[in-house]
Formats: sequence, structure tokens, C-alpha cells
Amino acid sequence: MGRVVNLDEAAAATAEAKDANKRVVLANGHFDLIHVGHVRYLEGARAEGDFLVVGVNADSATRRLKGEGRPILPAPDRAELVAALEVVDLVVLFEEDNVATLLDRLRPNAHCKGTDYTEETVPERSIMTDLGGDTRIVGDPKTHSTRDLIQVILERFSH
Repeated sequence: MGRVVNLDEAAAATAEAKDANKRVVLANGHFDLIHVGHVRYLEGARAEGDFLVVGVNADSATRRLKGEGRPILPAPDRAELVAALEVVDLVVLFEEDNVATLLDRLRPNAHCKGTDYTEETVPERSIMTDLGGDTRIVGDPKTHSTRDLIQVILERFSH
């Protein structure tokens, strides 16, 4: 089970892990209402290395990227839920709309994205190339989403 840390603590921990010859992986997302797709994505990311850091978008970024009414759960709660997953070593919250700053500070060996991307469409791919790292696509087919889960809840319980 992981822990939620700030960016400075995450940078120190990833440097220590790399010094111990561990392959550091960064995954990221909003993780608003954890579902099986999130779990499979993070399991896939962990399979790419020995030390998994997960960046969780702050509330302001989630609102900008996902729209009004989101997130459902506040960032500290989302971070704690992700950290509770066995495959996760560290969770760090970030304010930006992408993980460029996290990649620059943490310098992971791999950056993992879900199957709604291809390696060519990952916005931060060039940063990973410049860092000498890999961009990987992991998880199951994107047939699960928080948006769909919200819709099911509304349809079943809004009577």
C-alpha cells in the first residue's frame, strides 16, 4: 500500500528507488470514482517496473478537463483511494493539465497511459524520449469510464 506525498518527497523517493536499480514508472489520471478500468490500468503500469508513482489531478485540473460537476470526490480522497491499492508505491497530486512537470522532476524510466491513447498520441511522449525513458500503453480496452458509471447511477437512482 502506497502513501500520498508532495512533489519534493516523490522526487527524493524516486531518486532513491533508481539508485537501488529499481525501474520507476509514472502513471496518472483523475481517478474520480475508482472502477475496474482504473485498477487494471494501474496493474498494467506496475507490471512495467518495480516502483509505481501515480499522479492524481488536482480538483481544479479535473474540473477544467472533465467539466462542471467534476470531480465528484475531492483530490485528497481520490489520492488516498489510489494509494490504498496494493500495486501503488506513491501518489502525488498535481495542479497542471498534463504531467510534464512530474516527468521533469521525477524522471521515471517509463510513463504509462491507458488504452485510450497510442504511444504516438501521448502528449508527453517527447519529454520521455528526451529523458531516455519509455512511453507505454497499458490496461484493458477502454470500456469503463467514470462518465459511464455516473450515467448508470443517474439512470438507476434518479427517480
